[in-house]
Amino acid sequence: MGSSTFPIPLYLGAFLFCLIHLLLFPELAIASTTRHYKFEIKLQSVTRLCHTKRVITVNGKFPGPLIFARDGDRVVIEVENHVRNNVSIHWYEKYQIFCFCVYYKSVFVLMCLDENNRHGIRQLQTNWADGPAYITQCPIQTGQSYKYNFTIVGQRGTLFWHAHISWLRATVYGPLIILPKLNDSYPFVKPFKEIPILFGEWWNADTEAVISQALQSGAGPNISDAFTINGLPGPLYNCSKDAFKLKVKPGKTYLLRLINAALNDDLFFSIANHSLTVVEADALYVKPFKTDILLIGPGQTTNVLLKTKPNYPNATFLMTARPYSTVQNPIDNTTTAGILEYAQPASFSSSKSKSLPLLRPILPAINDTSHAANFSQKFRSLANKKFLVNVPKTVQKSFFFTVGLGTSPCPKNQTCQGPNGTKFSASINNISFALPTTALLQSYFFRKPNRVFTEDFPSSPMFPFNYTGTPPNNTFVTNGTKVVVLPFNTSVEVVMQDTSILGAESHPLHLHGYNFFVVGQGFGNFHPKKDPANFNLVDPVERNTVSVPSGGWVAIRFFADNPGVWFMHCHFEVHLSWGLKMAWIVLDGELPNQKLPPPPSDLPKC
Repeated sequence: MGSSTFPIPLYLGAFLFCLIHLLLFPELAIASTTRHYKFEIKLQSVTRLCHTKRVITVNGKFPGPLIFARDGDRVVIEVENHVRNNVSIHWYEKYQIFCFCVYYKSVFVLMCLDENNRHGIRQLQTNWADGPAYITQCPIQTGQSYKYNFTIVGQRGTLFWHAHISWLRATVYGPLIILPKLNDSYPFVKPFKEIPILFGEWWNADTEAVISQALQSGAGPNISDAFTINGLPGPLYNCSKDAFKLKVKPGKTYLLRLINAALNDDLFFSIANHSLTVVEADALYVKPFKTDILLIGPGQTTNVLLKTKPNYPNATFLMTARPYSTVQNPIDNTTTAGILEYAQPASFSSSKSKSLPLLRPILPAINDTSHAANFSQKFRSLANKKFLVNVPKTVQKSFFFTVGLGTSPCPKNQTCQGPNGTKFSASINNISFALPTTALLQSYFFRKPNRVFTEDFPSSPMFPFNYTGTPPNNTFVTNGTKVVVLPFNTSVEVVMQDTSILGAESHPLHLHGYNFFVVGQGFGNFHPKKDPANFNLVDPVERNTVSVPSGGWVAIRFFADNPGVWFMHCHFEVHLSWGLKMAWIVLDGELPNQKLPPPPSDLPKC
């Protein structure tokens, strides 16, 4: 054996230094509390709009149960599948902080990674628990189970969980609320009460049949029958008496945790005669700003403060949500409503209660793109000493992605109902992503010789055109399972450009495993020489889901410092089904904590 040149006393001293710090500050090394949840995927009869059907649920609840944790907790969710459908669950982005001693180049180093270094390790060693079917795991088959296990440290806010296979998230979704540590506080006034509000969609038909029929025929899927607030359509629909009621007291501040779990729609939201103060987006604090109407895309979360009126107002107020859309195809242009109800004074009679006026807010026109753009541009990061903004100032890898619709040829001996007898499709850089039959992460990790993907996803469109002008005559897409490979810790910029092919529309793009900084956005075609001069590198908002503007573009930046395979896709479920998705592979770094670990023993098999 070769002798070490590291002096033994110094070696022991460095080790003891690490050990003592971890003993003195155990919260740096281990989770504060381990919270166990059991999710039983089962059928449940649910009635809405006078229509009863059996839907897939978690623990028989629609929407699903709340997952609650504090910064520092470990969360273990055992998912058991008792239905005939395959299932997988995605847990929206969770940050982690880990402090550990690393023996590196003959030195013991105490390393701590946290959210203040926002681009520290995310979901460290938990890529296997991310959830999207055939990307990071094979789905959980009937009669099988899988434990999702992760630690949340350095993170707090509103997230949500949902099924990530086919259209099961129509009913399989729920809130994931992370509170600050017990001795920590919000950077805004402490609310009197906190209320999750989940927007969803309801189909009288079976949603799996809806998308299956659409994919077979090539046509657009049948639209939903209603939107919902916490699972209830509300009083503006026929045969819908039940509504979510938010009961409040005068002169109090409430924190509303808004989650858009709808499948295919951006939603405007407002409360009659009340203003809201936006304080958080996608579980990240923002500079507070007031608004009467907000816009929230599928996959996004927004925390707002509601300050109730100082005195009893002698009225009841509707909280309403309806779509924002610029598409020409049919959409569900209906309005869901909940009721904001003030606690009545003791002297108030029941007869007066029944005669109270019910006030309704005025929402923008369904295609009010100007309102949508003005709202999205108000978001800014806090950018202070406690909440740093570590946006990449320089870029090592640049990508220009077109996102939009397209078509696929109709198979022989089949009649298709898409545009001009084709099938609807969707793509990024004209590549419509084909899901493999084996999870990409497994294929990558085990270096299988018969890999199910190729590493040649184009960094820019193969055939440039006037993206927001007259569309090209050939709208066919190319199918493939292609990925982008990034070295560890690469600084990345992605410009995502909407196209006018089959109509311009917004696209809520979600990146798994990362948050990113939204450094710029605009309308028309992105100009690579002029537009970057206006990028915000001071206090850009940080998100995990951003809407590409209808007929415009958005630019994001991030550090590729989380090794593994990470999905990026449009959060309109129909576009996801049509192929508007891709994957990034981030290679291992040099240090032990920068490497993808082996899969857990109970990882589902395909």
